[in-house]
Amino acid sequence: MGRKSLLVIGVVLALLTLQSCQQKPEQGILKNYFHAISLNDVQTMSTMALEPVSLDAASWQIISVGEEKIEPAPLPDLNKKEQELKRKLEGHVAPTLDAKDALDGAKDEFESARTKAAKAAAQKKVDELQAKYDQEYELHKELQKGYNEAKAASAREEEIASFSLGGGEIPNLRELSGQVRSKEVKVAIKSKSGTTKNYSFYLRNYELRDEVLNLAHRGRWIIVKLEPIS
Repeated sequence: MGRKSLLVIGVVLALLTLQSCQQKPEQGILKNYFHAISLNDVQTMSTMALEPVSLDAASWQIISVGEEKIEPAPLPDLNKKEQELKRKLEGHVAPTLDAKDALDGAKDEFESARTKAAKAAAQKKVDELQAKYDQEYELHKELQKGYNEAKAASAREEEIASFSLGGGEIPNLRELSGQVRSKEVKVAIKSKSGTTKNYSFYLRNYELRDEVLNLAHRGRWIIVKLEPIS
């Protein structure tokens, strides 16, 4: 067989090996993760899992691998939503304070009223302004709640994306476009006592791009979470 043929076969085998590794990332990461568990090496576990969990595992076996999902990176939209809600919340501070000031003024008028008719008129004004303030205050609380939830969601997604990309600081991470790959892997884990329990491992991989700098950020597969299957 000629050198050229051997070279072609070598290239094909290399491509097939690479393709196999890309198609089955769960094999490598879970093998390394359970190896770290066997050594009680929490530091190594924490390089693979966002929230490392040490399990009683004498042996393990993958029982199913869910379909790999590929979705647009959600962080830019999450960040946009957070900023929009922040603007709405900040914009509603003044109306809420104005409603409170108006209510306090009406209460002062009620206290200073001397006649029964004046008291009645002042009380009516207080009731109306109290209702208006209550409405503004409830709206403000809803805006605050929405903003807090959006802020937490974008911060969580930023943490996961950063972990996949190696944990280094990327100043404009929230603005990067790209895609997120994810899959669920079900694993049967046999404990040292001989009992077997199934767990779901949720894996993700981030491939983002800085369009301004024309720079690619290729992440690694990570364990986002794992939980027992009831």
